[in-house]
Amino acid sequence: MENTKDLTEHTSRAERKRRDSFGMFDGYDSCSEDTSSSSSSDESEEEVAPLPSSLPIIKNNGQVYTYPDGKSGMATCEMCGMVGVRDAFYSKTKRFCSVSCSRSYSSNSKKASILARLQGKPPTKKAKVLQKQPLVAKLAAYAQYQATLQNQAKTKAAVPVEGFSWGNYINSNSFTAAPVTCFKHAPMGMCWGDISEGVRVEVPNTDCSLPTKVFWIAGIIKLAGYNALLRYEGFENDSSLDFWCNICGSDIHPVGWCATSGKPLVPPRTIQHKYTNWKAFLVKRLTGAKTLPPDFSQKVSESMQYPFKTSMRVEVVDKTHLCRTRVAVVESVIGGRLRLVYEESEDKTDDFWCHMYSPLIHHIGWSRSIGHRFKRSDITKKQEGHFDAPPHLFMKVKEVDAAGEWFKEGMKLEAIDPLNLSAICVATIRKVLADGYLMIGIDGSEAADGSDWFCYHATSPSIFPVGFCEINMIELTPPRGYAKLPFKWFDYLRETDSIAAPVKLFNKEVPNHGFHVGMKLEAVDLMEPRLVCVATVTRIIHRLLRIHFDGWEDEYDQWVDCESPDLYPVGWCQLTGYQLQPPAPQSSRDSQSSSSKQKKKAKSQQYKGHKKMTSLQLKEELIDGEEYNFLQGASDQESNGSASYYIKQEP
Repeated sequence: MENTKDLTEHTSRAERKRRDSFGMFDGYDSCSEDTSSSSSSDESEEEVAPLPSSLPIIKNNGQVYTYPDGKSGMATCEMCGMVGVRDAFYSKTKRFCSVSCSRSYSSNSKKASILARLQGKPPTKKAKVLQKQPLVAKLAAYAQYQATLQNQAKTKAAVPVEGFSWGNYINSNSFTAAPVTCFKHAPMGMCWGDISEGVRVEVPNTDCSLPTKVFWIAGIIKLAGYNALLRYEGFENDSSLDFWCNICGSDIHPVGWCATSGKPLVPPRTIQHKYTNWKAFLVKRLTGAKTLPPDFSQKVSESMQYPFKTSMRVEVVDKTHLCRTRVAVVESVIGGRLRLVYEESEDKTDDFWCHMYSPLIHHIGWSRSIGHRFKRSDITKKQEGHFDAPPHLFMKVKEVDAAGEWFKEGMKLEAIDPLNLSAICVATIRKVLADGYLMIGIDGSEAADGSDWFCYHATSPSIFPVGFCEINMIELTPPRGYAKLPFKWFDYLRETDSIAAPVKLFNKEVPNHGFHVGMKLEAVDLMEPRLVCVATVTRIIHRLLRIHFDGWEDEYDQWVDCESPDLYPVGWCQLTGYQLQPPAPQSSRDSQSSSSKQKKKAKSQQYKGHKKMTSLQLKEELIDGEEYNFLQGASDQESNGSASYYIKQEP
């Protein structure tokens, strides 16, 4: 009887100690436990700044959030293998988590239970007694047998390419990255919400010596695309353990996730003795702060589901002859980017990369429907397993009214050269197709058979009215061999007996895109579309962006529309598993400078003959770009609003 009384008193003391030393709240329901316990005198008095109201607000409801305080540490039950707070374990030796496990240790089930634990199986039926214990059992359910799997998962984490780290790159140079909301086509681009500095999350605690994976709360110090610089709660102004991670990663959770998932919440070892009452500290720091929505990970997963599937057949631009399309088959889908293999390629090496929203791909039958040239395949029957991609999967272009005044063959305009994306050139409408599509050629460099004409929609952001470059202080590339320089449109139109396409026919909408000069991002090198590179926005002319590839000369820059599906937030490659090309190393930069003339000569030659054909695939990608257009304005000005296009004079 006396032993029973002692046991009861011991359990009561342990329970009181656990309640005093450990605990927090899950952040969602009403208060159910007194949270007025005292805290250390050196506890921070800093108030939490208000954050955007659309994110969940953490409420102080007192539901216990268990974690070790650094003094008692953790213990493992020798019977069932459960991991828990040592002080809450049964008996003086702390060998067992409950009376049941203590008694079962010497029973007939001892060997079977131990064997099951060694084999990595869940706790035995006997261990279910733990569910009735206050909170110790919930502390680390399945922690023991999942420890090995979790450690293996760590080794599979993305390794930066050649040591490149976006976090270090941004920190060391004080760069700013374009926000995720600038990229509507990217995962979470339409539902990023108010994720910003100050938002709290639960993340793995790497400053811990425990054998199992544990978590702690951290706040966002800086955002760079999908990547966030985090600081563990309790470090105040100490940045020694700050770290970068991808907010959309599987190890990032809203506050309250540990409590509902039975995961240990453990203070970092560096600060575990800083406060005597961690619960009171966290209540004060987190009450009223913002965290991720409870369904955040679900939204990330849903936004990374892509409708295009392997073996789908599409029509895509022929990279050897821009003027026509060919049938290709989807070979793989990565982050919405498609690797298309031309149907006639037996060894599957003749491929083309583009985004699923690229204006360069269309449903089967598109070319015939609008009168576009098409290369018929030698394959008369679909290969087994191949099927046509449904028309509704492709990007829709804006409807246009070609009944009245419309584009006509021979009209002049300015257009991004699909074979040299850094140049906007003098161009001519060579053919008017159905549904608002136009075949365009670059003056002075067209092939006799028209094989280098390229197709743009009338609403494409890659074509501009005569005078666009002059007004916006962009260098216009004159026709090759044209002698009367500087180039004057008035003289050229008179000499060629041509007229300029009416300004009112061009799309002049400018979305509130959010880009600013100097912002970092990940961008496709449209001259080699399988590559996604570290890049910078260097100029903004309303909706037109000048993209510079870090580490390379300016001559490799490319003009891209602000809504191009070939631009991505920082961290996109890591999130989707795509290969990121880091900035060119210093040795490459030195060689660029020493051989600039040779490089420029080679670049001008690469658009001739076969090289011209192989590189046009990418340029076309940008050219047909998106179905939006620009407005007039001063060069290098960041215009996100609408305005009216202005032309000085139209001969």
